[in-house]
Amino acid sequence: MLMKRISFIRSSDFVTITFIVALSIIEVLFSSRIQPWFFFVSLNLLLMLAIVLSSRYVQIKQNKSNSIIAFFRDWYLIPCILLIYTQTSSINHTIHQRDYDDTLIAIDRFIFHGDPTQWIYQFSHPFITEILQIAYSSYYLFFVALFFELYRRNDRTEFHSGAMLVVYGFYLSYIGYLLFPAVGPRFTLHNFFSTETELPGIFITKYLREIVNSGGGVPAGVPNPIDFVHRDAFPSGHTQLTLVAMYVAFTANTKIRWWLFVGGSLLIISTIYMRYHYVTDVIVGVVFFVFTIWSGKRINNWWNEGIKNV
Repeated sequence: MLMKRISFIRSSDFVTITFIVALSIIEVLFSSRIQPWFFFVSLNLLLMLAIVLSSRYVQIKQNKSNSIIAFFRDWYLIPCILLIYTQTSSINHTIHQRDYDDTLIAIDRFIFHGDPTQWIYQFSHPFITEILQIAYSSYYLFFVALFFELYRRNDRTEFHSGAMLVVYGFYLSYIGYLLFPAVGPRFTLHNFFSTETELPGIFITKYLREIVNSGGGVPAGVPNPIDFVHRDAFPSGHTQLTLVAMYVAFTANTKIRWWLFVGGSLLIISTIYMRYHYVTDVIVGVVFFVFTIWSGKRINNWWNEGIKNV
C-alpha cells in the first residue's frame, strides 16, 4: 500500500521535491566531475526544508499566516524553476563531457533534407526579428501573467492544478537536458558573433538578445561563448511549456488566453527563426507537452485523492 501523502504538501510541491532529490543524487554520483556539487546539494536541501516548513506553517496558521511566508509558499515555484534550470543545464555537459548537436542536426537533415534555421533565413526582416525576439523573451512573463490571473480568483483550485502542470513540465524538460545536452544551431550551424549582423532588429532586439544570452549562461564579451552557454536545446522547453501555458489558460477560461495564444505561437516560431533550437527540438517539445498533460493530470489527481484519505 502506498504511503499516505502529507496533507500540507501540494502535488506541485511533491514533484518539485522529487526532482530536487533526484538531481541531488545525480550531483553526488558525479561529484568527481561537478566541482560545485556540494554547494548545489546543500542549496537543494535548504530549498526542500523551506518548502516543507513554509507549507506546514501556512497550514497551521491559515489566515493568520505571516504574509511574506504565505507569499513564498504560493510563489516559490517561479524562482525554484530558474534555480533548478541553472543547475541542470550547467552540469549536463560536465556529466556527458560531450554535446549531442551532431545527432540533432542529422535528424533535422534526414527529415527536411537541409537545415531549417538556414532555410528560414531567407524570410528574415528587421521588423520580423524584432517581433519574434520580443515574443521569445516574454517566455517567463507568460507564466507570471497566467498565474497572477488564476491567483486572484476566490477559488484557487485552478491556480494549484495549473502550477502543478507547469512545474512538472519544466522538470520533464530538464530531464531532456540531462540526457541530451546540446547548445543549439546559433553555435553550430551559424556564427554566434554574426547574429546581430544577420538578424538585426529595430529598437530592443539587441538588448533582449543580450538578456537571453546572459540568462543562458553566456557572459557579455567573452571570446568563447560556447564554453559557457547552458546545454538546454533538447527538447525545446519554450515550445513545450508555452503549449502547457496555453492549455491551462484555455481550460481555465482566462482573460489572457488569446493573448497567450498569439504570443505563444510567435514564440514557438521564434525558436527556429532566432536559431535557438533545431526543428527536432520543437517536435520533441510538442511530444513532451502531450506527455506532460497526460501524466501530470494523473499525478495531480492521484496526489489529491491521497490527501482526501489522510
